Amino acid sequence: MLEVKHLMKSYDGHKRSLTDVSFTVATGEVAAIIGPSGAGKTTILRSINQLIKDDEGQVLLNELDMRQLNRSQLRQARQNIGMIFQNYNLIEPLTAIENVLHGCLGNKSTLAGIFSLYRQSEKEEALQLLQKVGLGNFAYQQCRHLSGGQKQRVGIARALMQHPKLILCDEPIASLDPKSSTLVMETLRQLAIEEHISVLINLHQVDISRQYADHIIGINGGQVVFDDHAEALTDTAAAQIYRKDLVLNEEAAV
Repeated sequence: MLEVKHLMKSYDGHKRSLTDVSFTVATGEVAAIIGPSGAGKTTILRSINQLIKDDEGQVLLNELDMRQLNRSQLRQARQNIGMIFQNYNLIEPLTAIENVLHGCLGNKSTLAGIFSLYRQSEKEEALQLLQKVGLGNFAYQQCRHLSGGQKQRVGIARALMQHPKLILCDEPIASLDPKSSTLVMETLRQLAIEEHISVLINLHQVDISRQYADHIIGINGGQVVFDDHAEALTDTAAAQIYRKDLVLNEEAAV
């Protein structure tokens, strides 16, 4: 389970990006963070895996506080967190299976990583994961020749190669056509159910959030303004989340 408690983040000690953000994501649950651009959605994800340093709060992954770990401990803890990016973040001249194998580099020595020294069992697992996301026939295709939706599913397989407890997705379907978006969201949903992985997704699409998420967190002005089951997100509630004049942080209230 992921628990975010009273998370705060400011820039230059003045402008608040996050103000007292708290929510939980249960094991095997798909949770969507929605809200207007600049609301703080990406900051939340980057705080969870400590790609940025926040100011206050707790980020607990199965009761381990990510914010209190030293560099070595954090590197180890990040193996439990898979990351899926909007821009795929693949090495495009490499094949799909080579990109998926990069998901296990965190558990290898520097030398093994440099020379891509993978065990046969790891290669077999990478191929199985590509088959799981519907890309078994594309395993040896260079990623630069794949469609956007196929690239994103390679990214999902790469994240699964880490054996994560949590997958973070930052706008994973923003650049995809509707058919590819459906395939990616169905894949993530199925993985949460079958593998009991917690999935936290930043999305702009309210209808897709309702369709695929169990739980929706609405962010505006760096604060949580909605936190409930997806069924509770009415059109009125969604409109409230995206209100441009909805300002709740301390600096704006002054």
